[in-house]
Amino acid sequence: MDGSFWLVLMLVSMTAGEQFTTKTNSPDTTNTTSASTSVSSTFISSADQTAPTSADRITTVPTGTTVTTESTTIIPEGTTVTIEGPTVTPEGPTVTPEGTTLTPEGTTVTIEGTTVNTEDTTITPVSTTVTPVITTVTPVGSTITPVSTTVIPVSTTVTPIGSTITPVSTTVTPVGTISSMASTTTRLTTVAPLRCENGGIELNGVCICPDEWTGKTCSTGNACNATELEGFKFPRTPIGWFAYSEDKCPTGTTAAGKPKASTRCSSTDGSVSFSPPQVFQCDQTLSDIQQNLTSVEDLETLASSTQILTSRPEELTAENVTTAAQIANTLLLSPNATESIRVAAVATVSQLLNTSVPDSMEENDATQSLTQTLDQLSVNLSLSASQSQVVQPNLVIQSAQIQAADSQGVQFTSLTGTSGSFVADRIRLNTNTSEVVLENGFISEALIYIRFPSGEGGNARQKQSNVSLGFVLYQNDRFFPSRLYRKSRATIRVLSGSFDGLESSVVPQHVEMMFQPAVLNGSFLHDFSCVFWNYSLQDWSTNGCSKGNASDGVLRCFCNHTTNFAALWSFREKYEYAEALDVISIIGLSFSILGLVVTIIHHINENFYRKSRERNSNLNSKLALLSIYVSLLAFIITFLSGVQNSSQQSDSEVEVSRQNDILDSDVHVEPDRGSCTAVAALLHFFLLATFIWNSMYGTQLALLVRSMRRDLPPHWTPLSVGVGWGFPAVVMAITLAATYRMDDPLGYRQEEFCWLAALDNNKHFNFGKPMFWAFLLPVGLILIYNMVLLVLTSMTTCRVDPKLTSTSRSTLTKKFLVSFSLAVMLGLSWTLGYLVLATTGLAHLLFSIFFCLCTTTQGFQIFILFTARTPSFRAAMWRSVQYVSSVSGPLKQTKYNLWKTERETTSETYKVIGDKESDV
Repeated sequence: MDGSFWLVLMLVSMTAGEQFTTKTNSPDTTNTTSASTSVSSTFISSADQTAPTSADRITTVPTGTTVTTESTTIIPEGTTVTIEGPTVTPEGPTVTPEGTTLTPEGTTVTIEGTTVNTEDTTITPVSTTVTPVITTVTPVGSTITPVSTTVIPVSTTVTPIGSTITPVSTTVTPVGTISSMASTTTRLTTVAPLRCENGGIELNGVCICPDEWTGKTCSTGNACNATELEGFKFPRTPIGWFAYSEDKCPTGTTAAGKPKASTRCSSTDGSVSFSPPQVFQCDQTLSDIQQNLTSVEDLETLASSTQILTSRPEELTAENVTTAAQIANTLLLSPNATESIRVAAVATVSQLLNTSVPDSMEENDATQSLTQTLDQLSVNLSLSASQSQVVQPNLVIQSAQIQAADSQGVQFTSLTGTSGSFVADRIRLNTNTSEVVLENGFISEALIYIRFPSGEGGNARQKQSNVSLGFVLYQNDRFFPSRLYRKSRATIRVLSGSFDGLESSVVPQHVEMMFQPAVLNGSFLHDFSCVFWNYSLQDWSTNGCSKGNASDGVLRCFCNHTTNFAALWSFREKYEYAEALDVISIIGLSFSILGLVVTIIHHINENFYRKSRERNSNLNSKLALLSIYVSLLAFIITFLSGVQNSSQQSDSEVEVSRQNDILDSDVHVEPDRGSCTAVAALLHFFLLATFIWNSMYGTQLALLVRSMRRDLPPHWTPLSVGVGWGFPAVVMAITLAATYRMDDPLGYRQEEFCWLAALDNNKHFNFGKPMFWAFLLPVGLILIYNMVLLVLTSMTTCRVDPKLTSTSRSTLTKKFLVSFSLAVMLGLSWTLGYLVLATTGLAHLLFSIFFCLCTTTQGFQIFILFTARTPSFRAAMWRSVQYVSSVSGPLKQTKYNLWKTERETTSETYKVIGDKESDV
């Protein structure tokens, strides 16, 4: 950010941190001689891939190339070559093409059209299989020239019993033989880059798929295609989810705008299709459904109708949420509930998790009871089937029944998708694992692992017990409102684990959870707490839980019991601190400081010191001008020296505390160190004071000019002082009291630079921040008032009026200069800042440049227009020059007396300058 736009930043406060991304580059090619490489990432388990290692001699012969040794004879295909002489025994490798059988002496072996007589030649394999591209073996005294003959094709592996595999493209030369290959070549294998299809996102070598797709590259369908059933049109829907008709209830009905029908996408024996639709009666309400729950025959219709009425959770009220939660709870507890009724009720609960109505006591009671019902349901579902699963976008219920004797531990895992919603294809259950296991190529967002005792000694009965396990995964903590933990942006998933054993001694020995927090861009993890929901306290608790490390961004928790678990976490912002002012801005502000200092000295000397003994007329205007000069000078000095935050927070990630205490908020803000807040408060006060005094001066001038009076009433002076300095102080104090806290100073100021807070959590301008109501609003009203004063004053001064005491008609230039000077004094150049807010593109850039130029040099403009042009200042400067000239005479005379050789030249020069000055 260019430093010349600092004042634009103060007005619009649109500084936002740059989002950061971390990219992991994967190599495009893999050398076959490289050592084994293992690729791993946060919460990713990837299998090691080992490339084969080449032998000492590696030969690559292009297809169709004939390689001959000395005295080579070319033998056509089908010719029998008889090798007479020594017996050659290779030292280890035996080359055996796929499907070829070694035959005894005297037999003929045919390899791809070439016949070799093995008479008097013995080939002894030594439990090694060699797979070369082209292998040439030349016994002593023999010449063999294969014509485009490959002993073993590439990628063919022959493994005799007890043999050892030798990497591809290795040539082995037996003892006493001569290899005709003079060079060694390493063959590179190119690994194709991972390409994710259908909107999948590649993350650390893994495709994160949309809900409608699955597979390694997101190429396998996982949804029912859009279709029309019984006259209702339904959109494309992932397997397990419900689809709602595009046809809506007509206006005038109690359920206007709600879908007319619903259906569920399911997969049966590999076939994916929608179930028959459930039609909704548009005149039904949640209250009607609640009153009719006693009818057993209509439970399925009532469950479907409740689901449709809650299909648009953003429209639900607190009363609707309470009623829907009570209906779902009743349906799930009903002994007459079928699978379709339970699934519809779970879908309703999933939709209620998206509501954002304020909490109420009645609603909390209903949702708390509902969570306990879901825990019970997750265990009871396993009584009818060994495993049962219900998956909706915001809720997962998984049950399993195991024998303790057959299981070392049970792991429930939810894998990551692009939308963050739950899909059945991304839910995993492992009923027999001794430790946490992550599947290759998958990223998990929530995981729970439960291990039971081994069953030795006193727990022998436990190994023979059947255990029913249930897991419930919530998308957020909507049903778990906490008073201890304040949450603004973090998404907290809640994961419940429950069990029920026939033996009372069946208790978990170890419970471990892993959570992957969705850390926002431009932030990093600061700390976390491992907690469970205490129904007695109606809040989170840490009893019996401890936390592990989070070095890889995964939050690890350990507990000695099962219930509703969560990891409460907090993050820290990564701030992009504003750069220092550039040279142009510093020069402009420095000139303003110099001009204001000279103006203040001259103003005090001329209007207060010299005329202190005289009757000081028009004191109000002179006091207003002095107050403007002082407040503007104080603002510029404070701005230059302190607007940059000298107490910047470190961007380096800190080690997570080992202490498991409940956090108070999901955003960690460093406690205020005081200096930046003090600078922001002073800037706020001095800038407001400048504008207030501008208005006071303009009001006094308009009253004097239009009433043709030389002075205002005596009470005007204390009134102007009280308003000019008191109003800014009151506004600053109210702003601090309303928005500032020691542990969270960013409610009052910004962190990037020391000025009033203006942006919300998403880096958008927020009208509720003090930048708007404590600065932009009052300053905007003041500027409008000042423009009215300018118009009124200019209309009076620019017209010809016989009552004016002036004896000469002012020229057009002088009239314009008077109005321009008043506009500068009233601070109307700040209106350009509001134009910066309202424009974009080129106009925004031009207004920003003009705004910076005008505001940084405002003090120097005041000096030129209100001080340098006055006769009193020019007279004072002339007196100063004469004084300096009079002092320089004796000094030069002294030099004349001491240095005789230079006397005449120096004396004459002084006299000439003196004569010219006297003439002037």
